[in-house]
Amino acid sequence: MSLIQSLRPFARRLTLAAGSAALFAACGTSASTAPDIPSNPAVESYATSTGVVIAQMSKVSDNLYTRDNPVGTGAQAVNGDSIFVTYRGMLNTGAVFDQGTISFKLGAGRVIAGWDQGVAGMKVGGQRKLVIGSTLAYRNERVGAIPPNSTLIFDVVLDRVVGK
Repeated sequence: MSLIQSLRPFARRLTLAAGSAALFAACGTSASTAPDIPSNPAVESYATSTGVVIAQMSKVSDNLYTRDNPVGTGAQAVNGDSIFVTYRGMLNTGAVFDQGTISFKLGAGRVIAGWDQGVAGMKVGGQRKLVIGSTLAYRNERVGAIPPNSTLIFDVVLDRVVGK
């Protein structure tokens, strides 16, 4: 079972409990007793294999950095659109915790807040690296191989947009 499949109940619980969305959504997660110590993407160390150089990224907020390479040429993703993406998720150590394809309604809170905010504005065919601090991800919850308070890195390709 992929992380996407295993995380569905967690998304609902996190959305209700914390008012934020979960990226994939989780079963088999263990309740975390870790203190809620938000990560800070600006001061983290990143393995070379992640391709993250914060100084070369656009700061969307204190908890979200993006870089397009290349920018797409197709339809632009806006809130309310159903989008289809291919992605790879990594920790700052370079360890890959999941990869695959997913579709969701952008801006509907069906994914972690860092995805709703970070994918908006992408154009079909574009590739975007997202660096998401824990406050826009899973906070102090352990989700599968993702430790509490983790900064997450995603390489995302926007494959298709279906308008509202």
